[in-house]
Amino acid sequence: MPIFTLIWLLAGSVLCLMELFLPSAFVAFMMGISAFAVALLSQLGLGSVWLQVTVWLLLSTMLVFLSRRFLQSRRRKSKIQDAVIAETLTEIPVGQIGRVLYEGNSWRARCDDDKLSVPPHQSVYVVRREGTTLIVMPENVLHS
Repeated sequence: MPIFTLIWLLAGSVLCLMELFLPSAFVAFMMGISAFAVALLSQLGLGSVWLQVTVWLLLSTMLVFLSRRFLQSRRRKSKIQDAVIAETLTEIPVGQIGRVLYEGNSWRARCDDDKLSVPPHQSVYVVRREGTTLIVMPENVLHS
């Protein structure tokens, strides 16, 4: 077995194990999978080290982007299905930011409808999150 094949196998193992202990959103895991693929290509006769490194970089980049796309599309679907209830702490003026109590914490919140004002102490549905701001809709509007 060529020495570079062993090096790629070792690198792939280290990267995949590293994902278990230091989660990196599957980046290290995808780089490890790419290293295993290059080890296989090295075993089959892909000789040049520079070519192996280039294939590893391209394959790693491609797998990371593909995994991100897959994970983001799954997240978007689950956010819509998981609407939960919060309560306004302050008024949310038309088109402005207010505060809501969500999961025991105070969050910045904005109404999803730009024409609605939401009074304090009203139940609202959390529709989605944009950064640290929750996008909400009043419960009475959705039920009417």
